Amino acid sequence: MRSKKNYQRRDFLKKASAASLFYIVPSHAITSLGYPSPNGLINIAAIGVGNRGGQVIQQMASPDNPVERRSLPGLMIQRYAGIQPERSPRGGFGQSDDKKFKHANIYAICDVDHQYSSHIINAYPNAKTFHDYRKMIDEEKDIDAVVIATPDHTHAVIASYAMNAGKHVYIEKPMTKTIYEARYLNDLAKRTGVVTQVGNQGHNVEGTMRTVEWIKSGKIGDVKEVHMWTNRPIWKQGYFDRPPEQKIPDHLNYDLWLGPAEYKPYNEEVVHFAWRGLWDYGTGAMGDLGAHTFDAPVWALDLDMPTKVQATTSPFNEHYLPQSESITYEFESKETKSPIKITWSDGGIKPSRPDSLENGRQLQEALYIGSKGMIMHGSHGALPELIPEEPGFEVEKWLPRPNSVYLDFIEAIKENRKASNNFEVASKVTEIMLLTNVAVLSQQLDITLEYDSKNMKITNLDEANQFFHYNYREGWKL
Repeated sequence: MRSKKNYQRRDFLKKASAASLFYIVPSHAITSLGYPSPNGLINIAAIGVGNRGGQVIQQMASPDNPVERRSLPGLMIQRYAGIQPERSPRGGFGQSDDKKFKHANIYAICDVDHQYSSHIINAYPNAKTFHDYRKMIDEEKDIDAVVIATPDHTHAVIASYAMNAGKHVYIEKPMTKTIYEARYLNDLAKRTGVVTQVGNQGHNVEGTMRTVEWIKSGKIGDVKEVHMWTNRPIWKQGYFDRPPEQKIPDHLNYDLWLGPAEYKPYNEEVVHFAWRGLWDYGTGAMGDLGAHTFDAPVWALDLDMPTKVQATTSPFNEHYLPQSESITYEFESKETKSPIKITWSDGGIKPSRPDSLENGRQLQEALYIGSKGMIMHGSHGALPELIPEEPGFEVEKWLPRPNSVYLDFIEAIKENRKASNNFEVASKVTEIMLLTNVAVLSQQLDITLEYDSKNMKITNLDEANQFFHYNYREGWKL
């Protein structure tokens, strides 16, 4: 549990916030201990704000001007169906109860396309603007932390550059594109000592923590199976040709957008959204939504890496990930040493309904089957249900209740502590998620992969080990 000292300091921060709301002082100018005093605002540099990044920083500080964009008319955050009633125990996904709030100072904005991201740049007119994150980090010594919400393939190189410069790092999920990158960043975080956070919003919501507490209390007995699914992808995936080449617009630095990826012809659809479904840049449905569902079972069952993983999918090719997948993982229970089966389905495919689930009950995104009962919850850990229902039952709330992942990141910097979903926590879930794509790329050989996590190696198919990382384009490195 968090120390009494930390709780007292948080109380002080709350009381002091009104007086210090717009007092901006960089951390290095305030203290030699590496974190700012409670009366200072963290200077945030946002990298990649055209879509998700612009939504994230609006949870850290209200924009000075209205956010206006034709394709995104003023929306502050993408709303996911089914989780509106409970975002987190305190303040939802990070929004303040006040109409205007400033938990941090948006000090700088970096994006490779200032036209596409103009709705965010205009909303924060006092922020300095850059195209190249390296130039920004090198020149702006007052930056305390970076928020990274670029396409998946650039997460690791940007985070590594920032961490080596002593900046605290928040990355939107998935943490990285490859398993090697996830392990590298976790090790780098330990070496540099910076505060890290991966933007898995469901990690800090009440539903996730209740699920963990119910399972660890033994409420449904020994969990033998977990079944998860999502309606993603909602973008192009499957057996498609790559979109046709288009002229690179003058307002886009396409070389920086590509980053470490192999050069491929520009296409607007790919750059602005559909990159998620291409092997070169994205991680598919699992990378987009897997963390929001996989996090709770990994936490509740204290899982390490799977020992086996097997994939069955719809057709795909060298360009696009498959439209739908069915993945089976086998883990070993630390308590009983018996196998735990976990399945994942995407593309709208739901798992089979167990006989014990009555007809008419909607199947949520996660179903835990134990020796004494079942638990279901939605994406982001939302609205957990005990099956069969037991009116009035309660389990002690023994887990600490941190704030939203956004505010927890800021508070962790101020309090000189680890954030709740730091790289050590998130890299484990990320590695499990990314093993999915290793299995997908190997499925044509009709083999269940056996995984030696200690050595980061598939032991029964050497060809599969090439998918743990890829060669960066010349001039790019971690």
